[in-house]
Amino acid sequence: MGQLSERSAGAAWERLRRLPVWLPPALLTLAVTVTGLGSAQLWRDELATWSAATRSPGDLARLAGTIDAATGPYYLLMHVWTSVFGDSTIALRVPAVLAMTVAAGLLAVLGARLVDRRGGLFAGLLFAVLPGTSRYGQEARPYALATMLAVLATLLLVIALRRPSWARWAGYAVAVAALGLIHLIALTLLAAHALVVLIAWWRGPAEAGVASRDQHGAARDRRVWRWLVAVVPVALLAGPLLVKARTQQSRQLNWVHLARLDDLTALPGGVTQSSVVGGLLVGVAALGAARLGRRSVLPVSAVLLPVLLLFAAGTVVPLWVPRYLVFVVPFACLLAGTALAAVAAPAALVVVVLAGLLGLPDQAALRRTHEWPRSAPVDYAGAARVIGDGQRPGDAVVYSPRHSWLFLDLGIEYHLDDPPRDVLVTEDEVRRGDLWAAECPQPAQCLAGTTRVWLVVSGRHAEPLAAVPGAKGEALRADFTVAQVWQRPGLTVALLTSRPDR
Repeated sequence: MGQLSERSAGAAWERLRRLPVWLPPALLTLAVTVTGLGSAQLWRDELATWSAATRSPGDLARLAGTIDAATGPYYLLMHVWTSVFGDSTIALRVPAVLAMTVAAGLLAVLGARLVDRRGGLFAGLLFAVLPGTSRYGQEARPYALATMLAVLATLLLVIALRRPSWARWAGYAVAVAALGLIHLIALTLLAAHALVVLIAWWRGPAEAGVASRDQHGAARDRRVWRWLVAVVPVALLAGPLLVKARTQQSRQLNWVHLARLDDLTALPGGVTQSSVVGGLLVGVAALGAARLGRRSVLPVSAVLLPVLLLFAAGTVVPLWVPRYLVFVVPFACLLAGTALAAVAAPAALVVVVLAGLLGLPDQAALRRTHEWPRSAPVDYAGAARVIGDGQRPGDAVVYSPRHSWLFLDLGIEYHLDDPPRDVLVTEDEVRRGDLWAAECPQPAQCLAGTTRVWLVVSGRHAEPLAAVPGAKGEALRADFTVAQVWQRPGLTVALLTSRPDR
């Protein structure tokens, strides 16, 4: 029986070996990320994407000038996408699915070039089953695209170092420029690229793990200058974005704290969305780095340098957000794939399957909600259904808090075709060029003449009117009484009716 199992596993491996190295990882990633793609509601960050992507290019330019310059190019790309494919939950997330699928295939090709075919294949397969690949491959945000472009740029760098030509360096330049426009933090990857280029120039390309057919010193010199020229476009394009984003940091990242040492230990679990799987990946990757020796310079530096640079910056400026570093995960998988390539194929596949099984609870949880912690979902759709089922002509809606990263108004508006009048809004977010609308400074006056108000409050409240602070709360309590309250995960909805003595 054991011999039969071994023969079956061997036959399966032989069939797998005959396929293009990129195909199995790409197909597996596509299958995993498509599964349950629309199960979880859009969460707060995705609601921001929806709000931005459905604006005109002119309105997007105003938004970039106010708060979200760093994400502006991604929003413009999503604007084009939604104008063709619509703004359903699935439509908004498909670009991320495709990006992660391509990233897995490119990773396999990169591994095959840097290590060998087996290393590339196992790296891609391991990447496909990580919960983080599904999490960010099912999110309408730029992280999956940044991951794909990071792998693509690194692959093109390896190709250009091996066989230098202006055409190959031009391809690399385009990939790096796109990477910077999609995700500024991902440009920390250039530190690893610079290190590899310098080593290839100083000691010869074999020392950097990118063996070249061109061994002439003069050619190596030209590679350095061509790399410097290749990164000029990203400086010209992303530089202004970086300068503008720096001025918006106090608003964009006001929820981020300075980095601490324990943040580093939590990073593997953060980027893989599973502490157990993250620990497994780090352990196997360390074995792969030891096996590669000097040839590990590129993948090791592609993991460590972005992490260390962002951490160092994050100790001074609030920048440390684990998901900003998702683009380093493929390079950790490349190292892990190298370690798996050193053992028998059935044993390597067992490790891949084990990683998938260990991540199953997290895979299931992230398909219920994208919020963190997973035990604290926000049911925008449920709240919207309550309002839609009971709404009458002339009804109004009030949100508390308004200026919150929960985006209560966007969440309700996304799920309602005809939401009640947002009675306190004096200038909506589109006209303001912002993510939040401006509210009436004197709420009592704006509420005058309204007889029914739907109040949406974040959190669970038995007395939702008491949870509304400031002048808004005073005006509501003075003129309205609670007719009915509905509790939904993360939200409270109340129907308010005007007092008889009003």
